[in-house]
Amino acid sequence: MELVIATQNKKKLEEIKEILKGFNLKIFSLADYSKTPRIIENGKTFRENAVKKAVKIAKFTQKLTLGEDSGLCVDALIGKPGVYSSRFAGKDKSDPKNNLKLLKLLKGLPVMKRKAHYYCAVALADKNGLVGVAEGECSGFIGFAEKGNFGFGYDPLFVIPKYKKTFAQLGLRIKHKMSHRFRALQKAKSILTTYLKGNP
Repeated sequence: MELVIATQNKKKLEEIKEILKGFNLKIFSLADYSKTPRIIENGKTFRENAVKKAVKIAKFTQKLTLGEDSGLCVDALIGKPGVYSSRFAGKDKSDPKNNLKLLKLLKGLPVMKRKAHYYCAVALADKNGLVGVAEGECSGFIGFAEKGNFGFGYDPLFVIPKYKKTFAQLGLRIKHKMSHRFRALQKAKSILTTYLKGNP
């Protein structure tokens, strides 16, 4: 069975591939296609954006497609950056610029006021439409400085209380056992298994 991951983010693609190991799937991404339809991520929730990606790309490729949308929600910022996580710093967005903006907004706040969670929505669709949606989250808090070299996005700032280390310090092996993406994909696996049984 072939599966298209509706992303151009190489690091995100690698994470998804790693977590889906064990399925007999030939995995493609948007990088394997030319002239893919543009997806405007204007949904108000991660779920809306994930569904939009999955359905639109499944229609285009005529293949089973996984759409994913995820981001960081900070309590002190009333859930921001949220669905704008990847473009938090504006037009010239980048992971370092997004992280810097976040640190500036939280400047002076003590640990107890830096609570946050990562959220992930995963949608599966085929040429006939939506197959199912799974969601997951992971709680932590925002550190006072970037630490670690693994992962991407806000990982150098996202501290896991149990370890007192950021995702970027803990590395992928531990992250892939507890992250928001891992939790959403674990649920998506059962949707995928049911689908594959019905579509051998």
